[in-house]
This record gives sequence, structure tokens and C-alpha cells, in this order.
Amino acid sequence: MTRTKIFQATTLSLGLVLAACGPKATTTTNTVDTTATTNDTMMTNDTAMAAAPSATSAQGFANAAAASDAFEIESSKLAATKASSAKVKAFAAQMIAAHTKSTAKLKATAATLSPAITPDPTLAPDQQAMLDSLKAVDGAAFDTTYATNQTAAHQATLDKLKAYAANGEEPKFKEIATGLIPTVTAHLNMAKGLK
Repeated sequence: MTRTKIFQATTLSLGLVLAACGPKATTTTNTVDTTATTNDTMMTNDTAMAAAPSATSAQGFANAAAASDAFEIESSKLAATKASSAKVKAFAAQMIAAHTKSTAKLKATAATLSPAITPDPTLAPDQQAMLDSLKAVDGAAFDTTYATNQTAAHQATLDKLKAYAANGEEPKFKEIATGLIPTVTAHLNMAKGLK
């Protein structure tokens, strides 16, 4: 079970426990009160599930950056064995090195914060879907899929970095985001050149 699913399950359970502890309507003859209680419970669960870190929070940035690095490293490791193009393999080697380095910097910076933050590298559903699509192909088909996925992933990362650099809550992470914008832009242009 992924950390996200565990978090959602825990959040759902917490919402149910909190709803159960709250005031209850009597169910003797009034079915409207029972429906209201059920709706209140559902609203409590929806609110609790929406409590994931926002993109501008320090934890949200750390998680998004860690997941981006994890996707780049894992997809590029696949390229080392599945790609047919030397150009794709060379790009993949660069991505592994660059994203391993940015992961180390993210973790080191997160550890200096007060309170310290632990980046969660759990892939987002779209990242997992892209990784799964790469596992299903080889050779030239892999090269095409990898190039498409790398372009999409780097564009999404660039957008998140720009947004955090402009509106993020943690100055040290804003500095990281600003510093990574030129690198990710270069990676994006390289990925576009793979097509």
C-alpha cells in the first residue's frame, strides 16, 4: 500500500472517528436527522481527505520535488536497458546524475528546517502511469514513449518550480526552486530534442 493510500485510509478512519464522537441526531422517528448526520459524516471525510499538503506549502513542495526526482531516476534507469537510441541512453544517464544530486540537496535542506521536513517520494498517479507505460515497451517504442514522458514530466516540474519560486512559503525551498528553473528548462529542451 502506498503512503498516499495509507494517508487517505488513515484520514478516512480519523474522519469517521471524529464524526462518531460528534453530536448525533436521534433516529427514533425523524429520518431527516439521520440523513443530516450521514451528510455531515461525508462532509467531514471529504474535508479530511482534502487536507493533503498544498503545492505552496513546504511539505507540498518537498513531496512534489522528491516524486519528480524519483520518477526521473526510475524512468531513466529503465532507459539504460530498454532504449535503442544512444542519444536516449546518454540523456537518461544525465537525468540519473542530475536528479540524484537534486534529491540530495532537497533532503539536506529539508533536514535544516525547523521543524525538519521529510520529503515523500511517492509518485503521483500520472507519474506512475508514465512509468508503467515505459515498462510495457522496448526498443524504438520505448525511445518514443520515454521522450514524450520526459517532455511532459519536465514541463510539469518547471511549472511547479516557477509557481513555488513565486508563491512558496519556505524561503530555502524558494531558493532551490529558483535555482533549478534553468536546469529543468535545459532538461526540457533536451527532452524535446529526443523526439
